[in-house]
Amino acid sequence: MKFLNIIALGSLFLLAACDKKIEERDVVFDVFSSKTNGQASTAFKTTDTIVYQLSGNADVVTFYSGALGQRYAFRNRTAANGTPQLQFNSLRANGAQANSIQLLISSDFKGVVAKSQSLTGVITRDTVATNANIAVANWTDISARATWSTGASTATPSGIIDLSDYGKLEKPVFIAFKYKAVAGTIQNKWTITNLSLNNVLEDNTTYTQANFAASNQSITNYGVNTPGLGWLTILDENLNANKYGWVYTTGVGTAGSLVITGASTVATATAPAEAWAIVGPVNLRKVSPDAGVGIKEITSKMLNYTATTVYPVGSYKPTFVASNNTVDGTKAVVKEIPITITAP
Repeated sequence: MKFLNIIALGSLFLLAACDKKIEERDVVFDVFSSKTNGQASTAFKTTDTIVYQLSGNADVVTFYSGALGQRYAFRNRTAANGTPQLQFNSLRANGAQANSIQLLISSDFKGVVAKSQSLTGVITRDTVATNANIAVANWTDISARATWSTGASTATPSGIIDLSDYGKLEKPVFIAFKYKAVAGTIQNKWTITNLSLNNVLEDNTTYTQANFAASNQSITNYGVNTPGLGWLTILDENLNANKYGWVYTTGVGTAGSLVITGASTVATATAPAEAWAIVGPVNLRKVSPDAGVGIKEITSKMLNYTATTVYPVGSYKPTFVASNNTVDGTKAVVKEIPITITAP
């Protein structure tokens, strides 16, 4: 019995220890900007090296340089009003059927329908249901906003396609290339390359929202990675008996392509063809949050930090976030150091 009492008492002490909150230390932190000789200054030339002198007891320090993509004020921003711009190159080969390609946009397409194989657990596309969604959606033809290939041997740039009117809807949209060919004559081959969809803000920051990156690839904006949307390529066999479909090749940046080849001879052009390539849903106002750089960890000591940022002429607000952290909470101090950069 005495032994059991000792165990019970020990358990009570253990529970009390587990319930005790670990208090964070108050953060003591200060910083000033200086020349390489240690002289304090907030005015620098584009050729100067900026050294920040640090003091205090912070365990972790994160630095926001104030340059584009690294502004503390925008660390949580995920959307901003800008000019959504779509661009691509097109190349038409084989045949001369008119109006065989369209550029379409929809804000009410319900998207891809997935189904699960209950025995294997594999998720696959429900093609019939997805085609039904395509059929009932409202698609607006914006083909006239682009310049298209007329059959030359080199690709034709579309020009900048301004989608600001759809950005103002403040709802996700789907963008599609629709291929349509008729029977009886050679059907066109179309190749779409160098595609990008960007949100361009007034401060000249450009955020890539979509390109030919696969859904398991990332798009990087100012050091922040976001998943690529990927493209859906699909056809309805009731409208495309010969099954001519878009071939989607993924790429990094503006690499990759969409290619579709219809009947290349009159003899094989025995049926009409319709096929779709769709990307979305995409928020045309989307931007990536600005990012800071971790310059100090809990195990390191730091007395100064030499900035590697290349600043154009202008005024900036470099910001330091110093924190002490425990499993139960965080205490932090934010220090902003306004600086001006002038020409040499």
